[in-house]
Amino acid sequence: MPTSRVRLEKDPASHIARLTLDHPERKNAYDPEMRREIGAALAEVAADDAIKVLLLRGAGGVFSTGADMGNAYRWYETEGDERRPSQRRKLAVDRESFAFYHDYIGYPKATVAQVEGYALGGGFELALASDLSVVGRDARVGMPAARMLGPVIGNLHLFFHRLGPVLAKRLLLTGEMLEARALEPLGIFTEVVEPGRVAARAEELAALVAKMPADGIAIAKEAWRLVEQSQAYQGEEAASVLFHAFATNLRFEPDEFNFVKQRAGRGTRDALRARDAHFDEGED
Repeated sequence: MPTSRVRLEKDPASHIARLTLDHPERKNAYDPEMRREIGAALAEVAADDAIKVLLLRGAGGVFSTGADMGNAYRWYETEGDERRPSQRRKLAVDRESFAFYHDYIGYPKATVAQVEGYALGGGFELALASDLSVVGRDARVGMPAARMLGPVIGNLHLFFHRLGPVLAKRLLLTGEMLEARALEPLGIFTEVVEPGRVAARAEELAALVAKMPADGIAIAKEAWRLVEQSQAYQGEEAASVLFHAFATNLRFEPDEFNFVKQRAGRGTRDALRARDAHFDEGED
C-alpha cells in the first residue's frame, strides 16, 4: 500500500482539524489517488461534531501546485486501454474533479487556508474556495496550466466570482504566476502577511472562528453556499466541466506549444522548460 500523502490531525479540545498535503517532493501536487485521500479526510472531518474549523496547509513551505503535470492527461486513461480517451471518459473524470472543488466550496466546517510558497492550479482554487485565507506576500499564485490546456482550465465561475472578470481573464489568457503582494490591494485573500507570519496568523484565525457556536457556523456556511449558488454558480457544470473536458481535445498549430507532445518526446521536465521558453519565461 502506498504511503499516505495526506496527514489529518484532529484536536477536539480546540475544535480544529489540521489537514496537511504531504507530498513535498512534488510541491504538494496531487494525482487522482491523492485527491481522493484529501476527499476522504474532508469527509471524516465533516462528520465529526467536535470539529468546527478545518485548517488546510502544505508540507515543506508550499501550499500546493495543483494537479501533477507529470500525469497530465493520464488522469483520463483507463488501465489496460492505450487508446485516446473517449469524450465520455473525459466528462466522467472532470465531473469527479469539479465535484471535489464544489463540495469544498460548500463544506460544512469553516475552512482556513495557510498559503505559502505556491498556490497554483487546483491549489489556487482551494485557496480561493476557502472561507479564510492567509497568504504569504511572496507566495506565487495563478493558473500556469492554461499554457498547456488553454484558458478554460479550472473553475470559471469560481475565478470570475472571487477574482473578478478582469483578473480572471488575465491569469487564464496569459498563464502568469503573480506574487500575492501584487494582489493584496484587491482584497482577494483574507490577509496577505510576511512569509514568516503565515502559519501563526492562520492558527490565530482558526482559533478565533472555533469560538463560534458549531451550529452557527454550519447554518452560516449553508446560507452562504445557497447565496453563492444562486448568484455565482448557475451553469457551473456547463461552463467548467464541459469546456474543461473539451479543452483536452485542442488541436495545436505548428507554432503553438503542445505540452503532451513535448512530454512524450522529451519528458516532463524538458517539456516544462520548453513551455517556459515558448512563453519567454525562464525557470526560477
